[in-house]
Amino acid sequence: MEMKQEGPSPDHGVQLPEKMMPDYRPDLAFPLFTEDMVERIRDYSTEELVPANTTLYTFGDCDIDMYVVLDGEVQGFLPANRGASDFIPRLGRCGFTGEFNLLTSQKSLVEARTMKDSRLLRVPRKELRRLMRAEGDIANLIVQATIWRRIGILRDSTGGVTLTGRTADAETSRLQRFFVRNNYPLRMVEPSSEETQGLPTVTLSDGRTFHRPTITQLADELGITELPDSEITYDVAVVGAGPSGLAAAVYAASEGLDTIVIEGIAPGGQAGTSSKIENYLGFPTGISGQQLASRAQLQALKFGVHFAISRETITTEQCDGIHKLTLAGGIPVYARSVVVASGAQYRKLSVDDHDRFENRGLYYAATAMESLLCRDQEIIVVGGGNSAGQAAIFLSGIAKHVHHIVRGNSLAATMSQYLVSRIEGSAHITLHTNTEIVKLEGETALEEVSWIDRGTGETTTLPIGSVFVMIGAEPNSGWLFGSVKLDKKGFILTGGKDGFETTPYATSVPGMFAVGDVRSNSVKRIASAVGEGSVVISDVHHYLSDNQNNLIAQPNSALAALRAANVETRVAPPNSSSAANSV
Repeated sequence: MEMKQEGPSPDHGVQLPEKMMPDYRPDLAFPLFTEDMVERIRDYSTEELVPANTTLYTFGDCDIDMYVVLDGEVQGFLPANRGASDFIPRLGRCGFTGEFNLLTSQKSLVEARTMKDSRLLRVPRKELRRLMRAEGDIANLIVQATIWRRIGILRDSTGGVTLTGRTADAETSRLQRFFVRNNYPLRMVEPSSEETQGLPTVTLSDGRTFHRPTITQLADELGITELPDSEITYDVAVVGAGPSGLAAAVYAASEGLDTIVIEGIAPGGQAGTSSKIENYLGFPTGISGQQLASRAQLQALKFGVHFAISRETITTEQCDGIHKLTLAGGIPVYARSVVVASGAQYRKLSVDDHDRFENRGLYYAATAMESLLCRDQEIIVVGGGNSAGQAAIFLSGIAKHVHHIVRGNSLAATMSQYLVSRIEGSAHITLHTNTEIVKLEGETALEEVSWIDRGTGETTTLPIGSVFVMIGAEPNSGWLFGSVKLDKKGFILTGGKDGFETTPYATSVPGMFAVGDVRSNSVKRIASAVGEGSVVISDVHHYLSDNQNNLIAQPNSALAALRAANVETRVAPPNSSSAANSV
């Protein structure tokens, strides 16, 4: 990655449309603590007298503290000219500072300064974690405020980073998807015709510009990932942040277990790419996969879960009851138990040159971000499951027409009836059964698609530039080959004669459990995944309790052996899909 110091690129484009974000609610973003809450916060804080015009924290600061105003005023500023933003009011008595990064390791997107001599309560980050566990009503108010403040920043064009790149470019799409799925403020800029070298670029609020950065480098630079502490032995390491992994993390941390979640891309997994889920209990009008994932991540953060984002798990080993997971770059994670929730990924099309068109017309998600690329155009959705059905219905309201291609005779056996009925009743969707794509064509991006009706032998070719592929699933279990029992398709075998104990989620390795789509014979539904993730923590508790004496008796020798092995071997990032564990 090349990096140089320079100002932001000129704006030749526009930011993401507001409809991709919920309406901003200032009343929820800037609530006040009650006097009783302030008194309880004193137990976790120190009182400070701060002169006027003092910077409490600034852009790029990590692990910022929370400040509660007793007397005086504090103002938040966004990077553009360091001027006050319309959506950030001055904070008076019982107001408090911070946004989403109060709960994460992300660097600060806001600068906070006292506007007059002020008396403040300062809550250090470590004490804030303790407060969030012990004071439920205060924690809920902080969580509410931080997420609505982040929504305000997302809607403001001056916060976060600027991504400069061409819309049809695969690398630009990949970086954009990373920022959007991690709810990181982003402004998209289309480069001028003269700008041809080093694209895409990402410009930070301090003016530094990164040329063709990797996702891992951006995650580290912006604090989106929280690098694991190799000196800590976690109670539970959860691999994968899809519905099952997030559920496991929430239940583990809420029950007092020190928990870390390891995720290759962003919270949400395959479900996070769903445009709208309408049959998930408790959401009568539906909810997008990303919204569901964001809420689950917030719950986990509230209970103190650590998140290592953009880090693939490469290997696993065990010594005297301690598990060592090695992440990309040789980063070790030590844990007393492991919950594998690495999920599955959509299969690729069996068509020549399909890899050449990935993110250049061939997509594996149908969110609002991808929908911008196909407005008023004919598009194709491939697949017969619920994800494909949700995508077809969502995109039919944006695209000119949707061709829904399935290999089977009908959708009845593989898709929920409410989706089938909507597809069959839509004038904007044509269902093609017994059909397969046979050819993709285009110069730098997808321009033409051909498919064949296996029943009639008829081939159709249309000028189509967007194909959404949602066919089948392949488990993200490559990193477990040779260490855990898998079935013939690579899914993890659990329970009965296959597990180290007879409980349903126990793998063949003591202390390692598997839940969700990566588990053999699991029901591939979001509600089922959430259920498995929550229930497995009971098995984890029993395992940790039963093995507590062993873990106490020999922790030093086990950890010494594992850590010595880590010093001798540094693992390079994976180059093959067999090591992937993103969900």
